[in-house]
Amino acid sequence: MNEPLAERMRPKSLDDYIGQRHLVGEGAVIRRMIESGNISSFILWGPPGVGKTTLARIIAEQTQVPFYTLSAVTSGVKDVREVLDRCRADARSVFSKGRPVLFIDEIHRFNKSQQDSLLGAVEQGIVTLIGATTENPSFEVIRPLLSRAQVYVLNPLDRDDLLQLLDHAVKTDKMFAGREIRIEQTEALLRYSGGDARKLLNILDLMMQSLNALEPMVINDQIVTDRLQQNPMAFDKDGEMHYDIISAFIKSVRGSDPDAAVYWLARLIAGGEDPKFIARRLCILASEDIGLANPNAMLLANATFDIINKIGWPEGRIPLSECAIYLAASPKSNSAYMAINDALALVEATGNAPVPLHLRNAPTKLMKDMGYAADYKYAHDYPGHFVKQEYMPAELNHPRLWTPQPNPAEAKLNAHLSSLWNPENQDK
Repeated sequence: MNEPLAERMRPKSLDDYIGQRHLVGEGAVIRRMIESGNISSFILWGPPGVGKTTLARIIAEQTQVPFYTLSAVTSGVKDVREVLDRCRADARSVFSKGRPVLFIDEIHRFNKSQQDSLLGAVEQGIVTLIGATTENPSFEVIRPLLSRAQVYVLNPLDRDDLLQLLDHAVKTDKMFAGREIRIEQTEALLRYSGGDARKLLNILDLMMQSLNALEPMVINDQIVTDRLQQNPMAFDKDGEMHYDIISAFIKSVRGSDPDAAVYWLARLIAGGEDPKFIARRLCILASEDIGLANPNAMLLANATFDIINKIGWPEGRIPLSECAIYLAASPKSNSAYMAINDALALVEATGNAPVPLHLRNAPTKLMKDMGYAADYKYAHDYPGHFVKQEYMPAELNHPRLWTPQPNPAEAKLNAHLSSLWNPENQDK
């Protein structure tokens, strides 16, 4: 019983796998791969506890091909080369059942030279690569490797998934056998789990450890909250609490509290967080939460990311602190964030509306004869470098997508646009 509940509950087949139906449901892409036995190289990107490693193990179990595992945290180039040599031997063997699979956990922690060492084997078909990462592969995986491996996104488990997992655990695991289980409320359990199966099972593990042999197990919001306040690290056995800390860091900056921002930054640094991870979050914050209220915030965040790569650690903590304080102290606006979300929703709802003829390029005579670029008014030919004309498809009736927020910078932009587009002004 020393094995954690989360490990005991790890599914061995797709029939027991909970969540990610877009990838493993009937007819979905990864299920089809497993059922056919033809596994292509791919990278699984998603938060902790959503089934990345489990999915790789199921592939190993059901395909019966040679399967090798490396952890990017503990493996170097030498380890990669040794595994690839074994894969080459497997591929040449007359007893081989198929192309070997190499699973690399936390592939985002491999540096460029380590990732380069994989390229040849993947390209030549010596090995099928399956990577798992909690970080955006666009930033952390080299472009040549990305071009040879499809990226599949795994989502946090939803409410129904977590309730299904809870029911499965209490009905099947030996830890609950013979004990009275009363599930009265689940809101706190689901909230603390945060879409993470491992967290949910770790919370159950913690609650069971607090009981004596004869005491019934009662799950309700108060009991779950009390247990986690008494021992907040117990349900975070694999270190995923850093996601809670980065969340607190982001919310402190967004909430304009520089003291809290620096505190949570220090927690991240003391916990050994990758400084580039922090710097990327600051870049996102600068555009999402500050945006046009202070455009300099994005410039400073980008400069912070650059300087981290130049000066390294531990000095990099200083520009990170400077940036975090500046962003926390800056006026806030999410108008750019909301505008692009609304624009994407409009595109989704209206489809591929045709580009108005006057906005199209006309590089050929035929296109000119068809009316391309006709009647386009070149703004710089008019006073004030502005002339009224329609820039969106006519059938959309030009909806308002950017709504300026009440801060000095956006008020200035809005006043300028209002003076240009004022309907009382005559077309120029």
